[in-house]
Amino acid sequence: MSELKAKFHSRYEISYQDLEEMHSVFKKYYKNTDLKTFKNDLDKKNGAFILRKKSTGEIVGFSTVLEMKMIINGKKVHGIFSGDTIVEEEYWGDNPLNSSFVKFFIKKMLANPFRPVYWFLISKGYKTYLLLANNFIHYYPCHTRENQQLEDIMKGYCNYLFPEYFNEKKKILDFGKGAQYLKGGVAEITAEMCEKFPKIAFFNERNPTWDRGTELPCVAKATWGTAFHRIFIKPLKKQAVKLSGFLLPAKDEQRITTRRKAMP
Repeated sequence: MSELKAKFHSRYEISYQDLEEMHSVFKKYYKNTDLKTFKNDLDKKNGAFILRKKSTGEIVGFSTVLEMKMIINGKKVHGIFSGDTIVEEEYWGDNPLNSSFVKFFIKKMLANPFRPVYWFLISKGYKTYLLLANNFIHYYPCHTRENQQLEDIMKGYCNYLFPEYFNEKKKILDFGKGAQYLKGGVAEITAEMCEKFPKIAFFNERNPTWDRGTELPCVAKATWGTAFHRIFIKPLKKQAVKLSGFLLPAKDEQRITTRRKAMP
């Protein structure tokens, strides 16, 4: 049984003490993040998923959320935008934050039966991109195929949320000097990784200046097939691998990026 628990809290349920704890975790992994900016950003969100230790209630991770109803190319869409996201290193991998997020998507799909639901995500590093690429069937950008519909949706939310920072030609978000960026060693990309893992190579190609804080805007469509696979099939496969004795140690899995990590 996991020693962690995850729950969505509306912005009004997040106390100032919680906010300070969240910021304390965040600044361990990011440069150029002050408490005032962090609070201002959270105030614009609907709330956040917060990951805590069951025994102490200590916050060890979170992901902020903004819900958006938009009309793109004449079609109504429901978007769930992920903002600041981080998990303490010792809990990287599969944790309750991931499954809570999937259940959140299921609720939104049930509440919007005639309106497609999308995940809007901006990636400072390859680990967040892999969350998208390893868990969704229909997503953009993808190293194996183009998807004009999803690209249009990506452009739509970027032009709405970040019009002054969106470079439509390069298809990245550039927040300029003073932008938040990952500290060294958090999500480094090596030539060996790019050679071994096409998705990491693709991220590095599309966002070559990630190390100074530029972000790759992404979008994925939430589907019942994706939700079923994430809730039921993947856990069964994971258990089968464990029983077979071939599950790699957690630290080795982190090195070769075969597990999803709730990190930008």
